[in-house]
Amino acid sequence: MAPTVAPLDSSRQALVLGAGPVGQTAALLLAEWGIPVVMLDARPERDPIGSKALCQQRDVLDVWDHVGAGKAIAAEGVTWTRAVTLYQGQELFSQGFVDRGRSPFPPFVNIGQNRTEELLDEKIHGNPLITEKWGHTVEAVEQDDDSITLVCRLADGSVERITGEYCIAAPGNKGHLVRDMVGMSFEGTTFEDQFLICDIRTTLPGWELERRFYFDPEWNPGRQVLIHPCPGSVYRIDWQVPPAYDVEAEEKSGALDARIRKIVGDADYEIVWKSVYRFHARQVDQMVKGRLLMAGDGAHLVAPFGARGLNSGVPDAENAAWKVAFAMHGWADPSIVASYHDERHAAAAENLDVTAATMRFLVPQNEAEWAERRSILEACKAAPDDLAIRAQVNSGRMAEAFWYVASPLTTPCAAHVFPGRPPKGEDPVPAPGVIAPDVEVTLASGEKARIRSLARRGMLVLVGADVDAAEVTNALAGLRCPVTVLSLPDVDPDGSVAAALDATPNEVWIIRADAHIAAAATSVAEAADAAYRVLGMPSPVAV
Repeated sequence: MAPTVAPLDSSRQALVLGAGPVGQTAALLLAEWGIPVVMLDARPERDPIGSKALCQQRDVLDVWDHVGAGKAIAAEGVTWTRAVTLYQGQELFSQGFVDRGRSPFPPFVNIGQNRTEELLDEKIHGNPLITEKWGHTVEAVEQDDDSITLVCRLADGSVERITGEYCIAAPGNKGHLVRDMVGMSFEGTTFEDQFLICDIRTTLPGWELERRFYFDPEWNPGRQVLIHPCPGSVYRIDWQVPPAYDVEAEEKSGALDARIRKIVGDADYEIVWKSVYRFHARQVDQMVKGRLLMAGDGAHLVAPFGARGLNSGVPDAENAAWKVAFAMHGWADPSIVASYHDERHAAAAENLDVTAATMRFLVPQNEAEWAERRSILEACKAAPDDLAIRAQVNSGRMAEAFWYVASPLTTPCAAHVFPGRPPKGEDPVPAPGVIAPDVEVTLASGEKARIRSLARRGMLVLVGADVDAAEVTNALAGLRCPVTVLSLPDVDPDGSVAAALDATPNEVWIIRADAHIAAAATSVAEAADAAYRVLGMPSPVAV
C-alpha cells in the first residue's frame, strides 16, 4: 500500500551511486516518494554473483514489500525459524524468534543476493522515475549549497557530469574511492583468519529449514563451520580457515572435495559458487558529507555472523531515502538529512560491537582466551539446559532493527523507556526510537491495513480513546508531509494494536516514515511538538 505522491518536476532529481541491493532499495524508495532518480554503477552491466548476502531479516523484507518486491523475495527464499548451535557434533541449543507484532513475513528468509537483485531489478525496470546508467565510473565529486555533481568516466573515455540535489552512495567494495573523494575515513581492523564460502547443490535431509553453526567439528577442528539452506537444494557452507589458506591449491589437490565430503558424505554435489574472504570491522567517521550520504558496505563492514551486512544496508537506504525525499519536497527542514548520520552511525556501531564480540569468541587471540572458550563450550555441552552458561556461547546474534533512542528526532517518554538491547531472538519492547510492531488496523472503509504500511505514507498518528482525535488533527494541520491520524477505538476494535504497543488510552503515538516510533505523548501539545521534531521544525503549538 504505497503512498501516492505527485512526482517532483523532472528537472529535479536525486542520485544513487551503486546498483547493488542497497542502491536498488534506495532508488526504489526515492521513486515511491515521487523523486526522479538516476542510479549509476561503474560496472558495464549486472554481473553474476553467488549467494553473498543471502539471509534477509523480517524487517528488511518489510521494506522491500513497500516497493513491491518483498513477497516475491520471501516466496522464492527458504524460510527458516530455528538456529542450531553445535559443539564437536553435539547440539547445545537452538534459538527461535519472537515477533511482538503480527508480521506477514517470517523471521528470516535465505535467498541468494543474485536473485534478490534480479527481483529488485524487475521493479526498477518498470519504474519511469528511475534512470539507470551503467559503465559510469565516478572520478570526482563536486558539491555546492544546492547540488552535488558526480563526474563520471564512460567506457569510451568520454566524461559525463550528472547533477542532483542529493546522492545516496552505496558503492560496496569500491567505497574507498568515493570516501577518499569526500574525505571520509574508514578506521577499523581486518581479521587474519579467512573464511571459505561455497554454495553447494546437494541433499542434506533434515537440514533444509534451519541454520546450523558448528564449533570445533571433527572435520574442521579448532575452527567453525556455518551451514545455511538456500533455494534449489543449495547449501551455503562457510568454513573458518587459516590465514594462509589457498582454495585453488586445495581444489587441485582434491582436499576441497574431501572437505565437502566430510559434510555431505556420499551424496552427489555440485559447487555452484565459491570464494574466500577476510572479514573486517570498519566504519566511516561521518555518514553524511555535504549532500552525499554513504550507505551499506561503503559505510561499514562487519563480520557476517548474525547476517548484519545487507540487513543493515537496507535500513541505511530507507533512512536516507525518506529524509532526502522529505527535504526535497519541502516537507521537512533540510537539516533532517544530517540526522541520517546520527541514527545510522549508531546502528553501525551497534553492529560492530555485536559482531566484534562474536569474532572474539570465534577466534581467540591467546591461549587464555582459547582456554576460556573451551571451558564455556564444555560446560554448555555438559549442561545444555543451563541458560546462564548457554548465554556465554556466542555463535552470532542475528540481525535486528536498530533503535533510535538517542536520535534528535526521537522524543523520550518516561512511561515507555527503552530497556536496552533485547534478549537474542526478541524484538525490543516498544518505546520511542524502536521500530513499531506490525499490526493490522481496520480503516473506516473496512479495509485492513498494516500500521507500518500506513506510516510509510508519511507519518502515522495513533490516538488513544481518552484523547480527542480531531484536536490532534488540528494541532498537526501545519505539517507539510502526508499525515494519517487514526483513533484507536475506531480502527483497533480488538485492542491488538494497543496491546502490541502497550499503549494507554491517554497516549498519542507518533510513527515516522520508516515505521520507527518517534514519540508516545500524553497531551495534544506534546504530540504536536514530537511530530514537528521529527521534521526538524519548531512546533507552533505551545507545550
